[in-house]
Amino acid sequence: MSTPRATVSCPTCGLEERFSKLADARLRIEEHRAETGHDPDWELGRFPPGVERMGDEAGVCGVNVDGDR
Repeated sequence: MSTPRATVSCPTCGLEERFSKLADARLRIEEHRAETGHDPDWELGRFPPGVERMGDEAGVCGVNVDGDR
């Protein structure tokens, strides 16, 4: 696998998985919530400086689980 972009972990059950794609990590978080009712966390890895700067300027990076826009 390439360099991990995100690590998903759950303090409740000890789940810890690494992902090279953020979309896969977000999906795993939602799957784990649906399957167990737990609230896992994720830790993002390092990104190229331009990507980090754009993220800082945009504010929040994530998924809208309610589906509202």
